[in-house]
Amino acid sequence: MSEANNSSVEKQDERTTFIFLTVFLAPILAIAIVGALGFAIWFSQMILGPPGI
Repeated sequence: MSEANNSSVEKQDERTTFIFLTVFLAPILAIAIVGALGFAIWFSQMILGPPGI
């Protein structure tokens, strides 16, 4: 009985971790990465000038 209960707890932990990663962490990381890239491009254009000049 202890092993079945332990397996159930592990499955619930895995499900909770998966939901956290897919619902919260992945979108937050995607927004942060795109924002950082946009900021880096904007900042480099302030210093180096617009492309093509």
